[in-house]
Amino acid sequence: MYDAKKEDVYMFSYTSGTTGDPKGVMLSHQMIIGAAFAVNSRLGDKPMTEEDCYVSYLPAAHSFEQAVFGLSGVYGMKCGFFGGNVLKLTEDMAILQPTLFPSVPRLFNRIYGKIKDGINSATGIKGWLVNSAVNTKMNNLKAGNGLTHGLYDKIVFKKMKNLLGGRVRMMITGSAPISGEVLDFLKICFSCDICEGYGMTETCAGSCITFPGDPETGIVGGPLNNVKLRLKDLPEMNYLSSNDPPKGEICFWGPSIMKGYFRNAEKTKEAFHDDWLLSGDVG
Repeated sequence: MYDAKKEDVYMFSYTSGTTGDPKGVMLSHQMIIGAAFAVNSRLGDKPMTEEDCYVSYLPAAHSFEQAVFGLSGVYGMKCGFFGGNVLKLTEDMAILQPTLFPSVPRLFNRIYGKIKDGINSATGIKGWLVNSAVNTKMNNLKAGNGLTHGLYDKIVFKKMKNLLGGRVRMMITGSAPISGEVLDFLKICFSCDICEGYGMTETCAGSCITFPGDPETGIVGGPLNNVKLRLKDLPEMNYLSSNDPPKGEICFWGPSIMKGYFRNAEKTKEAFHDDWLLSGDVG
């Protein structure tokens, strides 16, 4: 019997970025647990507990899915696996009725398009009612008056909310940028927060996430408590930490940062500068 240690490799998650050959990121138990703790801590007074549930449908080899699955392992959140056909995901969600819905912009954009098409096809009294409901809730959101409405949630948005099972109370989006217009619209339709995150496979996905209730869109929030961030000057591009606002290459350090790529010492060395992981992204 072998007792796993925190530094032991939990899985190899292969990543290539946008170019180059795939590299095996060695994700350890410590990285997964640290990411789960950090993400749940950011949720403030709305953390995931044993009462919550999510549907596992994102690729299991992806660090985003592993970070969310870590939440279920650490905090006892129930995990239901989808039936294998993403086109029938709404049928699975109707059965499992998840409270957390992690997804990527591509799917959120599809949901946005489907709801928008339904609204645009509504005519007469129904069309007036739906548009009045959307405008009222959007104005309330912009004014900082919350995501719910005593009347319209029951007579207009309940059907939309049921698309995801009817119980979703928190959504998380990551892996790529998403339009602020889409985020705001989905927030009022599902009457819940959508937190936008940023990270890398090499940082176990969860590195930055917006705070629940943050009215600003087009941002990824501040760093979570499992990483530290700094900006590395790029003089050739005039990205300098002395700029106002500061600019530079985003660098990560912390317990959720990979130790290296599997059997690839050369690429591992290239990925770090003074023990800080180089993201290749400008912030």
